[in-house]
Amino acid sequence: MSFQCSFCGKGSIKGNRVLRSGKPKKEGGVGLHTTAITKRRFFPNLQRVKTLVDGTVRYRLVCASCMKAGRVVRPPRRNYKPETKPAP
Repeated sequence: MSFQCSFCGKGSIKGNRVLRSGKPKKEGGVGLHTTAITKRRFFPNLQRVKTLVDGTVRYRLVCASCMKAGRVVRPPRRNYKPETKPAP
């Protein structure tokens, strides 16, 4: 199972971390210069959530934006109460 949302398929994307040195021209400098570019990954905000799938309760990885949008069907709360033993 890959690290992506079960509903929308949102997954990690590639990007760069760019380090710059110098003073911006707006602030009176000669401008910013790139000194290093490092590859990195941006991860989605995935949560492990109980969902209803074909009438059964399953754990799935779901992104926060799908939960906010209401795409996730959550199972009903259990009303389990232990049996009380009768007094002798």
